[in-house]
Amino acid sequence: MTVSVLGTEYTIEVKKYDEDEAFERRSIDGYCDWLTKKIVVCDMSTYKGWEHETKEIISASEKKTLRHEIVHAFFDESGLGSNTFSVDGPWATNEEMVDWIAVQGPKIYKAWQEAGAV
Repeated sequence: MTVSVLGTEYTIEVKKYDEDEAFERRSIDGYCDWLTKKIVVCDMSTYKGWEHETKEIISASEKKTLRHEIVHAFFDESGLGSNTFSVDGPWATNEEMVDWIAVQGPKIYKAWQEAGAV
């Protein structure tokens, strides 16, 4: 699967936990690689400690992670991925802010739709 991010095609891959050493090495469940234009999300049914979660929980988690990584891709393609330096580091790579956008994005979009803004 691919997604267009500001005109750049990103490949989206879902991998089992043991298929990508980055999941364990970096203690993550997904990542956006701006060099290879690839977004990788962990199949959470294979993530350590998630083996007994419901399909609904797993699906919701994977979708949130995918939204989160797509936000990173948009920042990277906008030139904001690493050039937003502040004393505490680049604001565009702040995981809390990226997570906020990923979590609230669907709600914001729904509000825009209801208001006729999109």
